[in-house]
Amino acid sequence: MHTLNQEVLDIVAANADANCETRQVAKESVQALKDCGFYRMMLPKQWGGLEHTPQAFFADQIALAEADMSTAWISGIIAVHAFQLAVMDEAAARDVYGDDPNTLVSSSYNPVGAKVAISDDGFMLSGRWGWSSGSEHCSWALLGGIVHGEGYRTFLVPRSDYRIEDTWHVMGLQGTGSNDVVIDEPVFVPTHRTHRRDDGFKCLNNQSNPMYSMPWAQTFIRVVNTPAIGALKKALGLFIQSRTEASTDPTKLVGDIETQERVAKVKNIISELETVLFANFDEMQANNWAPTIDQRILYRYQASIVIEKCIEGIDTLFDVAGGRSVFNGHPIQQIWLDIHMGRAHVANSPAAFARNLGATSLGLDNTDFFI
Repeated sequence: MHTLNQEVLDIVAANADANCETRQVAKESVQALKDCGFYRMMLPKQWGGLEHTPQAFFADQIALAEADMSTAWISGIIAVHAFQLAVMDEAAARDVYGDDPNTLVSSSYNPVGAKVAISDDGFMLSGRWGWSSGSEHCSWALLGGIVHGEGYRTFLVPRSDYRIEDTWHVMGLQGTGSNDVVIDEPVFVPTHRTHRRDDGFKCLNNQSNPMYSMPWAQTFIRVVNTPAIGALKKALGLFIQSRTEASTDPTKLVGDIETQERVAKVKNIISELETVLFANFDEMQANNWAPTIDQRILYRYQASIVIEKCIEGIDTLFDVAGGRSVFNGHPIQQIWLDIHMGRAHVANSPAAFARNLGATSLGLDNTDFFI
């Protein structure tokens, strides 16, 4: 049930360096991912999608990240939006996918720069949203905002209603093109193109496939950290290769006890993270995609610590990667930057999720509704 093949992965890998320079994933890579069906993996068959399981989707995202973490980052985020649209009003999915199942949607859920006013049959929306990964490739955007007296909603907006401002000058994940989305003057968003956080929390949907009864947040919180697993796999492969090629006497390095221990540690980190990732979704599937609140809270915390564990792994390798690794353009250095950059995403900051897990385990009420 996978969509990627070696030809697609080769295209993605070949464009990795150029992605960093242009601060955008190459159009050729995006087109190859469209053609193979990656962006349709979570889309309902009703709209031309594949309805693959999250397990298949995240296995492909990991493989994609081994070719290039920036491409895996934007593509996972873009593709998972098909799941959110599947649990919104059917008219929203028709607006986006009615003519083309490969229509791409970006997002920025942080509501701090949004201005929302209630209007007849909808809302008036304006503001600025940062970190909209892959937005240049997309013709729609999902933007977060707070409705007075109600709470959080996501607003689906066509490209004609917003502009993209080039702000993405960063230390890692340069290729994600996570620029700002700006709506200068208020635009109308009909109610059917909005999604209440409470509806997402309650898992309301109109799909026959029980997979869409799974909390959609459980898919999103994984797309912004799973790429680090694939990137760490790539770094480990590069590190092992460098140990065997760096000396005329390979045994001098591969026989080093510290080197062996570091490799073992990183292999274990990767195995641990993949095991927990797939076990979470296997458990949900075994329960007909209806996890308990306690499970959702635990899964949320486990997702949030992926980047920190990957940072531990890449630091373990980079510390002894050799003198060449400090020069710009070294592949392990780029992975080090990419993984560390991923920690800046709010979903990868585990403190609040740890507190909620601990508090609910001790009998207090849940305070996280994006689970």
